[in-house]
Amino acid sequence: MNKIISFVTRFIPRHILQRVAHLFLQVLSLFYRGNKIEDPINGIKYRKILPYGRVHPRENALAPDSMSLERHRLIWLYLKEKTNFFTDDLRFLHMAPEYCFLRLFKKLKNIDYVTGDLLSPWAEHHFDAHQIPFEDNSFDVVMANHLLEHVEDDRQVMREFHRVMKPGGWGIFQVPIDFNNPHTEEDKNVTDPAERERLYWQRDHVRLFGMDYGQRLRDAGFEVVEDRYVADLGKEMQERYALMSDEILYFCRKA
Repeated sequence: MNKIISFVTRFIPRHILQRVAHLFLQVLSLFYRGNKIEDPINGIKYRKILPYGRVHPRENALAPDSMSLERHRLIWLYLKEKTNFFTDDLRFLHMAPEYCFLRLFKKLKNIDYVTGDLLSPWAEHHFDAHQIPFEDNSFDVVMANHLLEHVEDDRQVMREFHRVMKPGGWGIFQVPIDFNNPHTEEDKNVTDPAERERLYWQRDHVRLFGMDYGQRLRDAGFEVVEDRYVADLGKEMQERYALMSDEILYFCRKA
């Protein structure tokens, strides 16, 4: 299974996978049910879940029914416990919307839900994130996860997120991070997919963020909390929800 997932995620474009993967995984899910791991997004329990990763698949990463990964399950818990997402009336821009969230977010009566992406079949608006086609101060909440490592100019996209966010609004912008590197690595001259995979962990990545990621968000105008919320949950809940114990949540607010 690891080899199959590694091949599929490395060589089949994401927007194509998005059209079919959930159908296959929902059938496969029946063979993984149990009571060791729980997906907090939908409450379904498993004896184990699927590996996921382009080069070195992580064990117990992908929940087959919701297609949630570790970051999605952590974000869900964070939204419930530490934000006003489920209680206040909010206009919400969800960039590169994830399957695990789509139907649930659409059902929330307090959310005016807007989705955007360049290619995703799950997005209602298709546009380049470097030029978001909404007016200044349009959204209470903006979320974009694992998008900024794909774009040509991440700083411009960050500024666009800040521009369309209302004063007092907030956002979550997760990215892959090399915690062993203090600096973000990027080189526009690196165009070979195999070399990008070696340097940036994936064939369609154009950079690999380092521990300066929070400062890059601050440079775009955000007040940033680098929240180690997953550590507060403790080892038992980390294992129950199949979370990565070292993940940092980047909670960004516009003053």
